[in-house]
Formats: sequence, C-alpha cells, structure tokens
Amino acid sequence: MERAEKREVVASLQAALGGAGSIVVAQNSGLSVAAFTDLRVQVKKAGGQVKVAKNRLAKLALKETDVADIADLFTGPTVLAYAEDPVAAPKIAAAFADKNQKFIILGGAMGQTALDANGVKALATMPSLDELRAKLAGLVKQPAAKIATVVAAPGAGIARVLAAHAEKSEAA
Repeated sequence: MERAEKREVVASLQAALGGAGSIVVAQNSGLSVAAFTDLRVQVKKAGGQVKVAKNRLAKLALKETDVADIADLFTGPTVLAYAEDPVAAPKIAAAFADKNQKFIILGGAMGQTALDANGVKALATMPSLDELRAKLAGLVKQPAAKIATVVAAPGAGIARVLAAHAEKSEAA
C-alpha cells in the first residue's frame, strides 16, 4: 500500500470512527467468508459498518478522534464494527460471538469511554434508541388516554343512570 492510499484509509477510518456511537473491536481468526459476510449484512441493516484494517492504520486513525484510547486492543487479526446507534454494533457483535466461537470480542468504546469485553456485552443487553423512543412515546401517550377516560367516565355514568330511569319508567 502506498503512502497516499494509507492516508486515505486513515482519513476514512477517522471520519467513520469519529461519528460512531459505539465501536466494537473483535478478533476474527479463522472465520469463514460466509460467516463474515453475514456479520457485515447484519451490521449494515442496523445502520453500521464492519471494517478490517491494519492495526497500525487503525491506531493512527484513533489518535485523531475523540474516541477513547483503545489502541491496546489492536493485536492480531482484528475487526471493527461501529454504528451511530450506541447499542446496535455491540448487540449484533455479541449475538454473532455467541454463535461463532472464532469471533472473540476484545472490547470497544462508546464515545470517550473505553469498554472491555464485558462492557460491550453489557451494552448489548440495553434497548436500542428506537426501542427507547417507542417506550417514551407510550409513556407520554398513556397519561393522555387515562385523562380522557377519567373525563369521559362521569358523563358515561350519568348516561347509564338516565337510561336505567328511562327503562324503569317504560316498564312501569
């Protein structure tokens, strides 16, 4: 690889890692092409990317970003999985590691916070941003529905009483 190509790779990694909500660093020794392609597809569907880069170039790219210093994780054949959603990449990587013994999560970063392998797995158990937004919308909507029920209840009660009196008058 020539110097210009290396600069391009470092610049693209800097841009990608700088805008990532979370980064997962894993080892992929002996992983089949089909399995690796499956991982790429899953991460891409979640709005992220998977990259294999030379460790030295990845370390150079990390130096110029606000991401936590995770340079010590780059040993051996490593893979970077990242996404804007802080939970997407860890969730997919953890599920993939459970199915594939040759894919080992080393750690990662969420913003300026460095994560070990257990931290990445803990992050994977959290709900995604979309799930949290849906729950929040449900919580906001729920009180309005309860208020409408409470406001409508007295009117419905009066209507039932009047209907009962009307039925009683007709029967008599």
